Amino acid sequence: MQTVNAKEILPVNGKYLNFLLGQEHYSLPLTKVREIIRICPITPVPRMPAHWLGVINLRGKILPVMDLRQRLQLPLAAELERACIVVIQASGESGLIGLLVDVVLEVASIAADAIEPAPDFGSDLDGRFILGLAKGKESVITVLEIDALLSGDGAEAIVSSMSPIGAEPGGP
Repeated sequence: MQTVNAKEILPVNGKYLNFLLGQEHYSLPLTKVREIIRICPITPVPRMPAHWLGVINLRGKILPVMDLRQRLQLPLAAELERACIVVIQASGESGLIGLLVDVVLEVASIAADAIEPAPDFGSDLDGRFILGLAKGKESVITVLEIDALLSGDGAEAIVSSMSPIGAEPGGP
């Protein structure tokens, strides 16, 4: 089976949710974003990878929450005053996932010609999380690959195992 390099599939024209992790600008396709919520109590789950903070109860639905800083191996945030959780729809029928980000900036339109593939950093850097780099007004915006962020660490099993309390396993 032939694998497709994410760098060969660039994002198209569209709207993106721009946010900060530290001083760096990141973006997600708006079509994947369901809502943005304030930080609420997160219940830790034993034996989870470090970047999975735990779960939250969002209107009766249990959602896993990922610390995007830890997933991208960035330093911990000094302050969380403006931090929030971006609820995204995972691919397939996996369900909803919360991503903890430092600051949500805006929803912006990004033209396809403003997005370039990530440069080849060599074999020392894992670039699978980067879908492309967009030229912003004052900075470069890293467009993240959601599916890659959620793969390779048991995320699929974590997300698919989440269901509302009282729901039948494997049920709606």
